Amino acid sequence: MGTLKNDVRILLVGDPSVGKTSLILSLVSEEFAEEVPSRAEEITIPADVTPEHVPTLIVDYSAKDQDDAMLEEEVTKASVICIVYSVMDEDSIQRLTTYWLPLLRNMLGEEHRTPVILVGNKVDLADYPTLESILPIMNDFSEVETCVECSARTLKNISEVFYYAQKAVLHPTAPVYNPEDKELTPMAKKALTRIFKICDLDNDALLSDTEVNQFQQKCFNAPLHPQALEDVKSIVSRHTSDGIIDNKISLKGFLFLHTLFIQKGRHETTWTVLRKFGYDENLQLTHDFIAPRLHVGPGSTTELTHQGYQFLATLFDKYDEDDDGCLNPSELQNLFSTCPFLPWGPDVNNTVATNPDGWITASGYLAQWTLTTLLDVPRTLEFLAYLGYHYDHESQLSAVHVTRDKKVDLEKRQTTRNVFRCQVLGAKSVGKTSFLQGLLRRNLRYVATLNKQHLSNFSVNTVQVYGQEKYLLLHEIDVSMSEVLTPTVLDCDVACLLYDVTNPRSFQFCARMYLKHFIDCKIPTLVVACKAEHPEVRQDYNLTPAQFCQRYRLPPPQHFTCMDTINWDVYVKLATMAAYPNLKRLVHMLLVHQRPLWLEDKIRHIRDLYTDDTKLFIHIGLGAAALATLSFVIYKIVHAAR
Repeated sequence: MGTLKNDVRILLVGDPSVGKTSLILSLVSEEFAEEVPSRAEEITIPADVTPEHVPTLIVDYSAKDQDDAMLEEEVTKASVICIVYSVMDEDSIQRLTTYWLPLLRNMLGEEHRTPVILVGNKVDLADYPTLESILPIMNDFSEVETCVECSARTLKNISEVFYYAQKAVLHPTAPVYNPEDKELTPMAKKALTRIFKICDLDNDALLSDTEVNQFQQKCFNAPLHPQALEDVKSIVSRHTSDGIIDNKISLKGFLFLHTLFIQKGRHETTWTVLRKFGYDENLQLTHDFIAPRLHVGPGSTTELTHQGYQFLATLFDKYDEDDDGCLNPSELQNLFSTCPFLPWGPDVNNTVATNPDGWITASGYLAQWTLTTLLDVPRTLEFLAYLGYHYDHESQLSAVHVTRDKKVDLEKRQTTRNVFRCQVLGAKSVGKTSFLQGLLRRNLRYVATLNKQHLSNFSVNTVQVYGQEKYLLLHEIDVSMSEVLTPTVLDCDVACLLYDVTNPRSFQFCARMYLKHFIDCKIPTLVVACKAEHPEVRQDYNLTPAQFCQRYRLPPPQHFTCMDTINWDVYVKLATMAAYPNLKRLVHMLLVHQRPLWLEDKIRHIRDLYTDDTKLFIHIGLGAAALATLSFVIYKIVHAAR
């Protein structure tokens, strides 16, 4: 969330003898001091005794004790500057514009954002108010927030001076309101429009009574009383056309209300709203708001939680205006209208499922967020902030789950992960693009129509693994025969080596990659024979693909084609291998030990995983009971071996 400053540093400057030090002493002691030093010591007012509950430092300046360099240092450090003048001294009033305000601009820059308060002291000696002569100065110098007349002797408006100074820092006018035009600044309109869109839960461009009260609860911890809400709508209706439509508040009415708050001096109302939605004093979303700290340890991955998926699905439904289960370009643009830019490029249409028109489907939309969260979780956290996740949640961290270290999964022989990453390797033209697009249930005829400029190296979709829905992410790795795979590439849950049944030299690549990178690691590996609709030619290698897999205890080569229908079983097998990475090792532990005859059927059933092309991956149905039996078998074998 946007937060207030840690402290407020108020600097008092002005001509000698205008009463700067007297003002400070009168505030602190609550009485006028007859004996006044040339300069007051720096004073700190604790947070619990200030209206805004922020520590406040008050700094005095004396031309007698300090030189210009010291003044410039204090001016640079100040949060707000009070220029004190005497209402009885015309020269001190003139020097506001001839000396002090130009001096501050010279030190801070012509367009500086440090607020200035003009403080007219000794009003107890004046026979008439002098504020009228100050108004033109406020119009000419936009950095001047306000002017306060006071008396250090009678204590009149002393606390108000420092209250307005504090308020000028915590609730500044300049970022949100242009007094010359008497309207909100463009930045303020942009920020409040974003807030309006987030609060417009039904996407009808209006805030209903329910939506207004949810907004009030979020920002001010209490809904509006029904009569108060009617009064607000009545004010909007009287002062602006189309501010109220169908008894609901429009964006125009919402912006008018905030303009009115500021014109009435209730800056804190608008700033409370802005800070609740993550904005700082420059109307930028704070770093802590868009990038909360999330620790992801070695071997861990990041996935969306149920809350994260629920928020994103609700957002999809909100902007799917025609209820067709897809987001057309206009709907997609509207969905991300609260964001500074789109999170995805045009290749998203070749990464996830779309309809025939290329519009992203609901499942494809969630799949893309799944991919983003796995590969670039800071981006997910950033866009959840832009999209308004915090409106119903404390932080977007509740939308992301950090999985446990993969080593723990291997030790416990089970995983709680729902997203699995598969690296896809193969020689040139073996069919990697078709294989990736097949995961999106696209056949070869569809692939032939794809825009080659927007092809993606990723595809992601859901796959059923023993009745549970898991996400499988395919990543095509661009690697030549001479290249070495980096640790990042090898950081995956399963590997897929593709060869072309019509190209006699294509399997050699698979064999080389396996022997060079995968033979000694724990990454499950599957060999896939692409273009299986054609007769298979003999490969120029000393072993056939089947013999190679048998020798190195890999599952037999899986045949894949997507000419018309797609061999979906291959994706199920990959997801299953990723979900049960210990399965291969357990099978071979069983195969090398003697076992009683009553175990033969069980073991044969499991062994089929690596000896039969069609059985176990689809039909094993390993549930809790089967896993318990398998664990018991292993225990018996290990115990017997001792």
